[in-house]
Amino acid sequence: MTRNPPEPIDTCTAALTAAERQLEAARASVLSRVAPHRDGAPDAARLEAEQVAVHGYAWVATYLCALRALLGWGRSLQSDGRLHELEQLILVAGYGEYLAQLQGGIAVSQAEFVRPGDLGLKEADAGLLATAAVQSLVEARRDPGLGRRLCALILERHGYGEVALGDPALVLMAEQIRRYVDTVIGPQAQGWHRADVLIPGDVLRALADMGVFGVTVPEAFGGLGLGRVAMCVVTEELSRGYLGVGSLGTRSEIAAELIVRGGTEAQKARWLPAIASGAVLPTAVFTEPSTGSDLASLQTRAVLEGDSYRITGNKTWITHAARSDVMTLLARTGGPGYKGLSMFLVEKPRGTPADAFPLEGLSGSEIRVLGYRGMKEYELAFDGLATPKASLLGGAEGQGFKQLMATFESARIQTAARAVGVAQNALELGLKYACERVQFGKPILEFPRISGKLAWMAVETMLSRQLALYAAREKDKGRRCDIEAGMAKLLAARVAWSNADCALQIHGGNGYAEEYPVSRLLVDARILSIFEGAAEIQAGVIGKGLLSQGP
Repeated sequence: MTRNPPEPIDTCTAALTAAERQLEAARASVLSRVAPHRDGAPDAARLEAEQVAVHGYAWVATYLCALRALLGWGRSLQSDGRLHELEQLILVAGYGEYLAQLQGGIAVSQAEFVRPGDLGLKEADAGLLATAAVQSLVEARRDPGLGRRLCALILERHGYGEVALGDPALVLMAEQIRRYVDTVIGPQAQGWHRADVLIPGDVLRALADMGVFGVTVPEAFGGLGLGRVAMCVVTEELSRGYLGVGSLGTRSEIAAELIVRGGTEAQKARWLPAIASGAVLPTAVFTEPSTGSDLASLQTRAVLEGDSYRITGNKTWITHAARSDVMTLLARTGGPGYKGLSMFLVEKPRGTPADAFPLEGLSGSEIRVLGYRGMKEYELAFDGLATPKASLLGGAEGQGFKQLMATFESARIQTAARAVGVAQNALELGLKYACERVQFGKPILEFPRISGKLAWMAVETMLSRQLALYAAREKDKGRRCDIEAGMAKLLAARVAWSNADCALQIHGGNGYAEEYPVSRLLVDARILSIFEGAAEIQAGVIGKGLLSQGP
């Protein structure tokens, strides 16, 4: 580097205090627009009319949460004597860039920027970031030598910075999964993607043997009984190899949490051991063609006839539907709105290539997709499908939406971890290619814009990783973390797309060829800001949630 970076921990702490003051000013400004009555709750119509400001505030709050998580990471490393130069530069660059964006504007998508004025901040409010600590970090980020030095340290260390998991067992778990990914999944992933085939059965069996499907299932039911941090570790490593493999456990996580939280004792005994062992593969059957995120408008009906429910309706974007053994299915058993919804555990035979849905009353057709392959997507039609009365989750109607909502925190944390895995893979592919590709007599890594891209990819990957782990730790402590989980998903999805796009750009024309894995990462990364709550929906939920809280 051409200049000495500021002392990281104290400087970042002071800068964070300034950024917190700006966040409070932004909250007050946006709240005055959406809750005009003193001490009143935000008005739904005004939340929609002021969507740019509300969503922009959500992004500002997400940046602040990510900076807090990164600072916590830095402090943890410092206390252990492991805050080395690489980690210090990640901390300085992360703060410098995000603070600069808080001053000048945040890209909430490729075509949308939210600037302080959009939140109603005045010149005096924007001046809250005009502190010596903030400016020293912003200036350090501008140093052209920072990117080169950061990349050099990554290559020297053969690593991208200490993760600081704080538990040797988690480190060993990550290493075990990483070895399997590097030797089995990584070499085959592009072939699976290009052939658009299901992930092979031997991979499923290997993952089951490693406990992937039962990470958070209680030990009493055959699972590992671990928390959401462990889930993040496993998910990130698997997704680094192939998003489809990293997502195999998603439906198992959702189904297991639904049953643990809301199932009867008989349902727990019947399904949890089978899910944990990988003997049973679940699929989540929630989305409908006309509803998307608007679950209150869900139309699929389940009508009780004797000892069975008859299910009629249509579902779409159902992942791994043909290969699954049980469906966690949301259907309407009562009147309109959320209170009329119920959740079912619908057993089904596993499909075959000759007959994908060998169950009376159920048919389906595949949806061909650009990426996120390996499990396949389907539209499903239910025509009076019969399921026993005992398949009603918890044995009581009208609890479905509440039961599903209870899983959203874990689902979004897990999706954030999937996105971090994709972002990490993009970083690794981009760095490898930049070291090997020679142009004008030298590796392209030596050009400032290439090293700069890669350095920022490494920094923002760590930012999103630490935010996901922060949300997971909050969940493991039994604290409500729906907003933090949403923030983790919102940021990590954007980082995955940005990293994939940058990695492809580093590959140049070769990146556009299907034989190069980076081409797959681009189409895989694109789905992450859509499923489990589209970025726009997620920002709205975060903004409304924060604005509805007390001061």
